[in-house]
Amino acid sequence: MRVVAAMSGGVDSAVAAARMLDAGHEVVGVHLALSRSAATLRESARGCCTIEDAGDARRVADRLGIPFYVWDLADRFQRDVVDDFVAEYAAGRTPNPCLRCNEKIKFSALLDKALALGFDAVATGHYAQIVDGPDGRQLHRAVDAAKDQSYVLGVLTPDQLDRAFFPLGDTTKPRVREEAAERGFFIAKKPDSYDICFIPDGDTRGWLTDRLGEQPGDILDADGQVVGHHHGAYGFTIGQRKGLGLERSSMDGQARYVTAIDRAANTVTIGPADLLGVDEIRGIRALWCGPAPSGPIAVGAQVRAHGEEIPATAHVEGDEIVVRLGRTIRGVAPGQSVVLYDGTRVVGSATIAEAGRARHTTGA
Repeated sequence: MRVVAAMSGGVDSAVAAARMLDAGHEVVGVHLALSRSAATLRESARGCCTIEDAGDARRVADRLGIPFYVWDLADRFQRDVVDDFVAEYAAGRTPNPCLRCNEKIKFSALLDKALALGFDAVATGHYAQIVDGPDGRQLHRAVDAAKDQSYVLGVLTPDQLDRAFFPLGDTTKPRVREEAAERGFFIAKKPDSYDICFIPDGDTRGWLTDRLGEQPGDILDADGQVVGHHHGAYGFTIGQRKGLGLERSSMDGQARYVTAIDRAANTVTIGPADLLGVDEIRGIRALWCGPAPSGPIAVGAQVRAHGEEIPATAHVEGDEIVVRLGRTIRGVAPGQSVVLYDGTRVVGSATIAEAGRARHTTGA
């Protein structure tokens, strides 16, 4: 099989490419140039897609003896990931750029180009497993729970899963680093990069302010009283506690969290932790790994990339997925994704449109 190995310059994608070669595939290494002005050197452990990373990927490909190319997808990345990220925050939602990158870049733009050039599949260094099932290939959690990335891959369609390989899903990260060292890869100890790759200093609010400008507004308490002011509602997310810009004394010394963001009114509402609790999630843009269920199904629901899986039931209601959680959880923000599991298998996903207390006491 002719396979494009996406090589970021990190240890995971290097070992993934090597394993595909060991399995007998015809492998070509491809580094994605995603920045319009890639830095010469990595600024921090958060950054990626630097010229240094491209060089690291090339040296690994040379050691493996495979062809290597750099594909420029910077404009596509800017439009589908960066611009989308800004637009979502501007609308008062909390996006997941890593999930969007997997959906739009690595398993849409990259795979489409690979297929157009005559390749059969794409392999990446993601920590997840693909298992052949009676209804086709299924996406499962990785063996290494701490590194599992099935959540950010939950947006993949069945057709994309049919053309994907995740060679590291059955291995722990420490073992991957050991294997890299055994293979003589000089990047065996290279630090991992962290979200968000295009904000290497980690200052999301400052980065957004540079692009959206200051938009002063009021911070309200749960009764609608003004208790402070902000420079842009886009700089807040549901469940946020730090960086509210309030004097503790003005809130009687009690912790307060962001409980609501109203972009139309340009207000941010804060309140005590108990106002954050939700047990019902309504999701849009649903994707099912198989036929949509005809009635309520028992699932595990995960709402953050490294969040806890919560027992739940899910059912289709019109164009939405309604997920009823088995217990109340906090900090669920519109714009995030809810990914549904049956054991280790991903069965569906949706973008969170609304979260709150259950509207009904019967049904699903």
